[in-house]
Amino acid sequence: MLSIKDLHAEINGKEILKGINLEIKSGEVHAIMGPNGSGKSTLASVLAGKEEYEITKGEIIYMEKNLLDLSVEERAKEGIFLSFQYPVEIPGVSMINFMKTAVNEHRKYQGLPPISSAEFLKYMREMKDLVELKSDLANRSVNQGFSGGEKKRNEIFQMAMLKPKLAILDETDSGLDIDALRIVANGVNKLKTNENSIIVITHYQRLLDYIVPDFVHILFDGKIVKSGTKELALELEQKGYNWIKE
Repeated sequence: MLSIKDLHAEINGKEILKGINLEIKSGEVHAIMGPNGSGKSTLASVLAGKEEYEITKGEIIYMEKNLLDLSVEERAKEGIFLSFQYPVEIPGVSMINFMKTAVNEHRKYQGLPPISSAEFLKYMREMKDLVELKSDLANRSVNQGFSGGEKKRNEIFQMAMLKPKLAILDETDSGLDIDALRIVANGVNKLKTNENSIIVITHYQRLLDYIVPDFVHILFDGKIVKSGTKELALELEQKGYNWIKE
């Protein structure tokens, strides 16, 4: 599904990614861990297509297409979803209108007719229940007045509605208490299939107790320096990031 080879990227002349290599197949969950400033969020932003980052070397092939040739909008319509570390508020835009527009844009891209209001509301109720989203949140403006946990839960609801092929969760666990973490993780697990893939970016091993990865990668100073199974995350939790420097 995704092949990253010797990826280098910089922002404002400073190199952040210094040769990323990563292969992800359909149905796999990959966790990327690393200290602050290691390049985790930069990698997520580059995959999503944020324009402030300059790719200086390397390639990204997604679903047999050159991802670097696609705009942000095209990447989203091709099934790439980024759950933000800090979800933004959109005052005056209701969740219902926001999601209906997004769903219909995806359908248009796929050559499908717009979804009817009745079908959309039924689908929205199903996905809301799937991720345990409170009814009142779906009726408010996007993220406005939401707590940190509610914003993260709302991101997983959007993921449920759009059913991406590749979901990138950028520190979805940050700021969540144990109950919110469980609900968010359960939503992600329910959305996992053999046809999609998930990249989980996190500092801490605790999220991986709930979303169990097939592979764990340690990103340090712009490179993936170690890869393994879930046990690697446990080892990292015990030894800390200084162990990687040794």
